Amino acid sequence: MEIVIGHDHPSLPGHFPGRPVVPGVVVLDRVVAALEQAHGPLPPLRLPQVKFLQPLLPGEAARIEFAPASVASSVPGERRWRFHVLRGHATIASGEIVAGPVESDA
Repeated sequence: MEIVIGHDHPSLPGHFPGRPVVPGVVVLDRVVAALEQAHGPLPPLRLPQVKFLQPLLPGEAARIEFAPASVASSVPGERRWRFHVLRGHATIASGEIVAGPVESDA
């Protein structure tokens, strides 16, 4: 899925004045939206690992790619995906999304 955050996005004036950068939470929101577009509504999500490697600037195109997580879940009903947000061949962000039950310590 390709994404472009426009120059008029409401988060940009405060992040950062004079040199706007798309906030990571906006990028992650698009990642979750892309995942739900592909798989339908999901139960509560966790992002146990996320790395932001380069900034995404307003108006830049990026694409979101998903793959099954390399570690299978041992929790029944839990699903995991790895994601990468790419600008050309450069990785902007990557991480893991987990959907489903949370293990209890009890």
